[in-house]
Amino acid sequence: MFDWRDYGNGIVAFDAGYVRPILAAIHMVVEAGRVAFIDTGSNDALPNALAALGKLGLDVAAVDYVILTHIHLDHAGGAGSLMRAFPNARLVVHPRGARHMAEPSKLVAGVTAVYGAEYVARVYGDILPIPAERIIEAPDGHVISLNGRELVCLDTPGHARHHICIVDQKAGAIFTGDMFGLSYRELDVDGRQFIFPTTTPTQFEPEEMRASINRLLALEPEAMYLTHYSRVPEVQAQGAALLRHLDALVALAEAEKDAGALRHERIKQGMTAYLLAEIRKHGCQLPEATLLDIWATDLELNAQGLCVWLDGRKT
Repeated sequence: MFDWRDYGNGIVAFDAGYVRPILAAIHMVVEAGRVAFIDTGSNDALPNALAALGKLGLDVAAVDYVILTHIHLDHAGGAGSLMRAFPNARLVVHPRGARHMAEPSKLVAGVTAVYGAEYVARVYGDILPIPAERIIEAPDGHVISLNGRELVCLDTPGHARHHICIVDQKAGAIFTGDMFGLSYRELDVDGRQFIFPTTTPTQFEPEEMRASINRLLALEPEAMYLTHYSRVPEVQAQGAALLRHLDALVALAEAEKDAGALRHERIKQGMTAYLLAEIRKHGCQLPEATLLDIWATDLELNAQGLCVWLDGRKT
């Protein structure tokens, strides 16, 4: 039916149906028949979300929370649709994101500026507003109780200033949104996973990202659960690799800071060469054309984000 991963600890992941298979995961935390969804994909996720509940023998009345790691539309575009479908649910979001979920016009305008109107209409459709009285703002340390199972929200800037990660203490898990990078399952080699940062526009801040990653690592979870794509164990080793790649991307961008009109393309080309070399070191033998297809959007957005960061730095 669709990609489905039940980890046996009250956490389930399924494919959001966003753009291509196993690009974006939606996670469900299930505790004694009550459910929290973490991230929502786009509006296209609703059929899979309903099917996921059915697969667990639950219905829409079982959903207590829809939690957004941040309000980028590959994580939050389907929130309005899911909230309309789940009558008992409350939306949990960073305080900086709450107003945009209640009134999404500025959010849509910002995304349109990056992707273009045709892409936004085709991929996301109408972004539905959520009544303000159904929204819970989650500052750092906010605790959600899912039938007694505590989920702790951490303010984790670096990818976006409206980003939270959610700590599930019972499972030893952290739902990281985009803060712990991207780890696509197509690149797995003999169970080993490859990880890479996401430096997308417009609020990428490398020092904040390093601090947030280190904060997550200090909690020593058993695994991270990424929106792109799901469970990453061997947390300390993956964290070290992620920080190494982050440093490399920042250095690459700084080396091209004076390249003028060629800057974006030179950063993107340098990042592409670096990524492909690291993937080969990892042992992945997928054809280069396949790898470039998997990473095309991320390479473009990462380059854009690095350029925006360079432009915004204090001189």
